[in-house]
Amino acid sequence: MDQCQNSDPNTNSLGFCLLPSELIQNILFSLALPEIIRMKLVNKFLAYVISDQNFIRECNLRSRSATWLFVYKKRWRHDATIHGFSNRSNRWFKISIDDLMKQVIFYPGEDVYLLTVSGNVFLFASNGQKAVIAVNLVSKAVKKIPPCPLGPRGTSSWRRFGMKLVPEPSGSGHFRFLFVELVENSPVLFEYNSETDKWQSREAKERYGNFSGKDCMFLNAVNGPYESLVVAVGSEHNTPMILRPRLWNGGGQQQPNAMFSWVNINDRRHVYGDGHMMIMRSRGVDSTQDRKVKMLSGIEIWSICLNSGNWEYVSDVPNEIMKLIGKPYGVIIGCLEARDGIIRAVLMSNFEGLWDIIWLTYNKVMGL
Repeated sequence: MDQCQNSDPNTNSLGFCLLPSELIQNILFSLALPEIIRMKLVNKFLAYVISDQNFIRECNLRSRSATWLFVYKKRWRHDATIHGFSNRSNRWFKISIDDLMKQVIFYPGEDVYLLTVSGNVFLFASNGQKAVIAVNLVSKAVKKIPPCPLGPRGTSSWRRFGMKLVPEPSGSGHFRFLFVELVENSPVLFEYNSETDKWQSREAKERYGNFSGKDCMFLNAVNGPYESLVVAVGSEHNTPMILRPRLWNGGGQQQPNAMFSWVNINDRRHVYGDGHMMIMRSRGVDSTQDRKVKMLSGIEIWSICLNSGNWEYVSDVPNEIMKLIGKPYGVIIGCLEARDGIIRAVLMSNFEGLWDIIWLTYNKVMGL
């Protein structure tokens, strides 16, 4: 406690530091990562606690249960800022990446897109150079990933529902980046390992026999209105497995719990992620302007049933919630994540230049 006692007695940090160390750590663990990092600036004692390897290890374990939404504004690189929202703090954080992005030489006026995020690693796609840049916000490491075996890819070639970023649990800063693509009409898994700085590829095979799906990642290769082609990647199988979930059973009949999945396909949008699918139904709205305006009227959640291999109805958003989120829009996009029995979906829509963000959460175990 000597370092704490040397702090300025006129500040409130002195009283905080006199608390038991276990209580201080529990208080820090309740904060979001940007708030913890900011606490290092309070005094030397807190900086010492936060820099301790045991604290960092425990913090990494606890932070895995937190969920973040990141929005990257496409501005000139001298104003590169990531906006992050955490469900643990229920507020937005601004993360400047100006200095980090200066480590990469870009073409004049080139746009950079946020591709995917996991742990401390952010992947950006450069459209001009057709390159992927990995940024670690904690270690401040920035590097270009070598081109994949398919060659350099522009931003339009990357499909978020067909990729996965997996940081190593050891805290080493290494990661794996996986994506699936059709090559001569066959799904092929491409995997980059930052530790070896190399790519490898494996062709996916059709599923035969029992498939538990334990510890699997699901990457969508093709998505149709009634059928998808999904590649399952897991520790149980060295070879990626092909799944073909459909929105009907073997007799071609509608599944009993489906509410509106058989309406006109032009009135619905699909969002995929982690072996799940969100179906959004919309209806037209009268507009005096010469453009189409729609409004969300219903949302369903489906998941892949490993027994039948088809899409299985999970739940729908209650009417009272739809009344709150059913707003007019001109454009709408979304993302979906399923982890530890929790399904999280984010919808981002734009209407007359105003952006609206909706965060939905569903607990499959509790049915809420």
